[in-house]
Amino acid sequence: MSRRSALFGCVLAAALASAGARADIYVYTDADGVVHYSNTPPRGRRAGVSRVRTPATAPAANRPAATSASDRAALRDTSPERYARYDAYIREAAALYRLPEPFVRAIIRVESDYNPHVVSHAGACGLMQLMPATAARMGVTDIFDPRQNILGGVRYLRVLANHFNGDLVLTIAAYNAGEGAVLRHRGIPPYEETQRYVRRVLRHYYGYLEQQSSALAAAQGASR
Repeated sequence: MSRRSALFGCVLAAALASAGARADIYVYTDADGVVHYSNTPPRGRRAGVSRVRTPATAPAANRPAATSASDRAALRDTSPERYARYDAYIREAAALYRLPEPFVRAIIRVESDYNPHVVSHAGACGLMQLMPATAARMGVTDIFDPRQNILGGVRYLRVLANHFNGDLVLTIAAYNAGEGAVLRHRGIPPYEETQRYVRRVLRHYYGYLEQQSSALAAAQGASR
């Protein structure tokens, strides 16, 4: 596991303690061809390091679509209100399975763009794009029920996080590519889709962290 994105896993753990900081993502490939992600400039590395800005909220026109015509079907819910519609379920699941709420929100944003009706061509369903077999393993009886889907998806994230010793980056990669692929490649698999998925989840994760920090600061200021 030493050649995985362990560096970024440690950085993410620190980010949980300082959620208000804006972060950039630095991406580089080492001599063995292993891709690394960090939110601090890698020491001693200048060439070959790409920097990706991670603003808290991008203008609506610039937000990457979480779905595409080739990979999603049955899109129906496009109302802006959907981004707050499932807050209670997200808070419940995050607290129950002890995962950061912004992390859960980021996964849902990238998986379904908060549309509970989405079905992929591979058969993944709902807000957290659960495959039926995974949903059954996680105790989900109605895969399109938003609460069940979120609880099942976050439970599966907890299983993956436990398997990878709390490394959220590997948890993200495994949620997309499967834990077997992460284990085989001893890190983020060299799949373009998975690497793009990890970057997108992290962008939203940092954005939600900053929003959470700003809301907390505003609430504390109002109470004074």
